[in-house]
Amino acid sequence: MAHVTRPTSLVLRLPEDRPEMVVASLTWEFSLPGCASLKEKRSVIRSLRDRLRSKFNVSVAETGAQDVKSRAELTIALVATDGRFAESVLDKVDRFVEQQGGAIITAVRREVH
Repeated sequence: MAHVTRPTSLVLRLPEDRPEMVVASLTWEFSLPGCASLKEKRSVIRSLRDRLRSKFNVSVAETGAQDVKSRAELTIALVATDGRFAESVLDKVDRFVEQQGGAIITAVRREVH
């Protein structure tokens, strides 16, 4: 068996002219007054989560209030090489979520890095 020497640390050098990388997220807090159980709440959130994933190709997760039947928090995230594109996607996703029934938006947080 050959002996393999591994470096103790690896430093990646990226070209100076590399495109900008943007990480963007959008978090909604929802009130779910019509949900009588966690099972019903999860059905509403799962449906919205699946539609967001398929329509916009973004990462989606329930990020808070998982054990509270009357509230939910959902976050989407995306990575892009263009800040304007990332902002455009966030705008479209936000409009889409506003048009969905079953949940009342109580707060929205947008982050772009």
